[in-house]
Amino acid sequence: QIGDSITAYGRFLQVSHTVIFGGVGQGPQEKAMNRGVDIVVATPGRLLDLMGQGFVQLDAVKTFILDEADRMLDMGFIPDVERILVKLPKERRTGFFSATLPTAVEVLAKRLLVNPARVTINPEQPTVEKICQRLLYVDRDHKDDLLVSILRGPEVGRAIVFTQMKYKANRVCERLERVGISAAPIHGNKTQSARTKALDNFRRGKVKVLVATDIAARGIDVDGITDVFNYDLPTEAETYIHRIGRTARAGSEGQAWTFCSKEEAGLLLDIERLIKKPIPDDVEH
Repeated sequence: QIGDSITAYGRFLQVSHTVIFGGVGQGPQEKAMNRGVDIVVATPGRLLDLMGQGFVQLDAVKTFILDEADRMLDMGFIPDVERILVKLPKERRTGFFSATLPTAVEVLAKRLLVNPARVTINPEQPTVEKICQRLLYVDRDHKDDLLVSILRGPEVGRAIVFTQMKYKANRVCERLERVGISAAPIHGNKTQSARTKALDNFRRGKVKVLVATDIAARGIDVDGITDVFNYDLPTEAETYIHRIGRTARAGSEGQAWTFCSKEEAGLLLDIERLIKKPIPDDVEH
């Protein structure tokens, strides 16, 4: 997605770039690096692989951006990032981007940055005003039926459903397909090519519903997502904000549906504490 954005924004500029990530053949990535590029967009693991094989030299880098710093920390990528940092010139500009700033991320920022300027966007508004948030209390065994009934409504266009577990994402997809609702799963057990294909079909409208785990869905930027479903409540309250932020983008409006079983009451309290208000209860269902 970042590579696509560079192509779009840099259309009239003499700027070359390449995207480096695992799960696909590295041949095209090697060729791009041998030619030389202005911007490299990379995941830490594959970048280190190519550095180790001599295809990537970082001694001329002038700007280094660490995006999704909070997720990098959660997923254990920071040691890889630090191995990359030691290969960068000491004189450089460094940007550190994070959707949330828990204490561990603040500590990391202090370690990686030198006297940084801090820019915070709408810290007092963690959820987008244009999202209509709804809370639906439902037994765990009835979540599938409730999901199907809402997805069949004419006002639902393109939707993302969030589950906690990979196996559950597959199961929800199978249930939706059985009743004639086109769906595709996206999670860590899927190959990179399968995830790319699912996202592509979703973007083109061939698939109505993307069923995803949080890590796989992080950073997905698809226009026209009308509805987000919290099929399972997230274990971290901040993740709720990331999830519902998939809709109501670029000034449009959207719906966020949260399915809460009695076992998830504690997680709901954490979310409402974070957003500093109760999620409106939809009793009509």
